[in-house]
Amino acid sequence: MRCFAVMGPSQTGKSTLVDKLAALEGTARKATSPYGLNLCQFEFGGEFWCALDAPGSIESLAHAQQALLASDACILCVSPVPEEAVLAAPYLRVIEASGTPCIIFINRIDEPRGRIRDVIAALQDYARHTLVLRQIPIREGEKIVGAVDLISERAWRYREGQTSSLVAIPQELAEQEHEARLGLLEQLSEFDDWLLEELIEDRQPDSAAVYSIASRILTQNQITPIFIGAASHSNGIMRLMKALRHEAPPVEALRGRLASAADISDGELAAVTFHAFHRQNIGKTVLARALNEMKQSSQGEFALGSLQDPIAGRPLANGVPAPSEVFATVKSDRLPVPALLTASSALAAPGWVAPPSPMLDRILVPDSERDETKLSGTLAKLAEADRGLQVTQEEGSGAYLVSVQGPLHLREVSKALNDVFHIPVTEQSPRAVYRETISKPSDVHYRHRKQTGGAGQFADVKLSIHPNERGNGFSFAEVVKGGAVPRNFIPAVEAGAREAMDKGPLGFGVIDVGVTLTDGQHHTVDSSEYAFRTAGKMGVRQALAQASPVLMQPILRVEIHIPSIYTGGLVQIVSALKGQVLGFDRDESAKGWDTFRALVPGNALDELARSLRSATQGIGYFSKSFDHYEEVYGKEADAIVTALGSHSS
Repeated sequence: MRCFAVMGPSQTGKSTLVDKLAALEGTARKATSPYGLNLCQFEFGGEFWCALDAPGSIESLAHAQQALLASDACILCVSPVPEEAVLAAPYLRVIEASGTPCIIFINRIDEPRGRIRDVIAALQDYARHTLVLRQIPIREGEKIVGAVDLISERAWRYREGQTSSLVAIPQELAEQEHEARLGLLEQLSEFDDWLLEELIEDRQPDSAAVYSIASRILTQNQITPIFIGAASHSNGIMRLMKALRHEAPPVEALRGRLASAADISDGELAAVTFHAFHRQNIGKTVLARALNEMKQSSQGEFALGSLQDPIAGRPLANGVPAPSEVFATVKSDRLPVPALLTASSALAAPGWVAPPSPMLDRILVPDSERDETKLSGTLAKLAEADRGLQVTQEEGSGAYLVSVQGPLHLREVSKALNDVFHIPVTEQSPRAVYRETISKPSDVHYRHRKQTGGAGQFADVKLSIHPNERGNGFSFAEVVKGGAVPRNFIPAVEAGAREAMDKGPLGFGVIDVGVTLTDGQHHTVDSSEYAFRTAGKMGVRQALAQASPVLMQPILRVEIHIPSIYTGGLVQIVSALKGQVLGFDRDESAKGWDTFRALVPGNALDELARSLRSATQGIGYFSKSFDHYEEVYGKEADAIVTALGSHSS
């Protein structure tokens, strides 16, 4: 079986393209996962094929990336509008990072909305590989009615819903075709000495030899060929499928690529898992592709479950998949995805599979209290199948906090919880993690005395507190003389002081405060560790209230990854969020991208995500990390304290 992925932005006609390719020589078999990855199996040219139709939403990029793990090659479906080429930038980025040979298909060319050369130039801004046009359009006025293949020098006229008909190259196109073919041969000759010599000697190379060179260069992932067509009218489909058949590499190339990434030999690699989802009453289903001979029980502690046809759901005919076959394994809850499987273990997938950092954080609260415990384990299961999802707990409340790629991704998670696991949830925005500190020193004398009828409680402490430098946290010291506070009770005072830091007079955790025990008294009978701990806690609380507490907000360092054409607009966005621009650099890992760095308040992340999506057509994303706390003043601070501070539990 030969396998290829079809990727691209939404509204570029990916699914239509897959349907038309699959229908060229018969009927296709199809299946869809809840995450939008479609499997389509069909026959063409006497071979079995599996197309992995990846979801087009940028929020589902993680699933598209993982599909490349099982793909010999991929088709990147793009718009014919030059201004929309930037929408393909995230896909070019992950394709090139993966090393997967790629063919670009400019779809919907029946819509006269730009010149092909302008589309290619715009795409080249985001591609390290040389983009090579393999066809030129035949036009009648503004309408494209056919194409000329630049290697075979044969022209084809499109026919609605049918394969194209062979025609003579129009006379008015002959000169343009000759120039375009010469340009193609010159590009290919950069990777083949024989072809270069033929061109230098002004000899016309044989078409069969040029096709062979093009196939080798694509297998070696040295160029990216471009074809044109209109899938909805079946235009250009046959030529694209023939290019896949004759030029896309066999499964051995994929096996070598993955084995090299894992630093193992080709023969050790048994299979690759690339997609997972949960189904009601069935459990976890994993999609995988066999890369060598396999045994069902060959993965040791990650033993495979029941092996099935991924579309029909029936057990595999021979019990195990044939090499290169795509299959499903059910009830394999311990099988990681994505992963490279050997005879004895499951190895981590290559680093390029890591999805973009989630930008949207939400608390999920089960509608029924009885689902509270169940939700934790269920979210963990979903996160195992969906690498774009991260699950933590909110600081303070302990509520379940999910980090997702965006609003659509959040709806998918909520839908899976409800439909598969029967846990309806309500989403809430998390609170920014505010803190407080003090702005001046304070001294306090606190005596804890309690008589309960038996042994009493007595502890007397004199404490001095002062602001520490930002970021230095809590510190404790003692200068007690003469045994006023016995040495064995001093750690209890420190423990009580630390407890007082949990919640200050404004209602938030206290940071950057130093406490010094200066003096005290004790009772030979009634003093205890508990009494001094209580005295330490209550004394520090009293001192904090006297030390002019101030509110501190978290400041996060964000790294925004965007195509360079959008970088200039980020300064205004960050400034509007009361952030600080730190600068930007070219992203060395992806052509045409920048990494923009800034500091923004923690409560501005939602707005940053919304503004970034709007400004970059959904392409930009950011990662975040805590940097420091910063004081909040005036009415803004008063509003936060009123809303979140003293009333919080």
